[in-house]
Amino acid sequence: MYKKPLATELIEYTTFWPAEDYHQDYYKNSSLKYKYYRYNSGRDQYLDDIFGDDRKDNPVTLREMIDRATQPAAKVYVRPADKDIKEALTPLQFYVTQEDGTERPFDNTYWDNKEDGIYVDVVTGEPLFSSTDKYKSGTGWPSFTKPIDNRYIVTKTDYKLLYPRTEVRSKYGDSHLGHVFKDGPAPTGLRYCMNSAALRFVPKKLLAQQGYEEFLPLFDK
Repeated sequence: MYKKPLATELIEYTTFWPAEDYHQDYYKNSSLKYKYYRYNSGRDQYLDDIFGDDRKDNPVTLREMIDRATQPAAKVYVRPADKDIKEALTPLQFYVTQEDGTERPFDNTYWDNKEDGIYVDVVTGEPLFSSTDKYKSGTGWPSFTKPIDNRYIVTKTDYKLLYPRTEVRSKYGDSHLGHVFKDGPAPTGLRYCMNSAALRFVPKKLLAQQGYEEFLPLFDK
């Protein structure tokens, strides 16, 4: 993988010296300077050169690697038969999830929903997004800064509008959910722009009753 052997000097640990206050969370508190530093350091260019397209298509942080190794296995959801899906969904839900359609902005169920709870795949019930990550994007569609669990999300490059977009689909249901854009707020900078018709909302008070009690701690803050 690497062009030259790696060599790291190991020295005995003696004393830990905390950095000055202005160094703490530097990438947040001095974001512009940090971006200049990061670009000029050549770090990202080097990683792009080593890992190529896989780095862009499957970005995984060290934190995500640790989380994946320590968290319990994701629950497996089953996609119903095509016939059953068509019978269970409304025409709009079928159009969005099965035919990669888009509903009208400002005229859908959840774009302005402010209730605490989670949003699940309307086809399979797999957990997708939480109200704790929902924000008003001004687009007229429900928007989130991140998924509730990346293991239930699949992204693909979509060229339906001639230019590339990143499509978001559910892992087990393979439902078209919407798209993710890089114009969102902190902390992720992402905007998961979803279709209400692809989602079912489970209020906080019904999470345990419907088998989603593992997500109750999200609302303890």
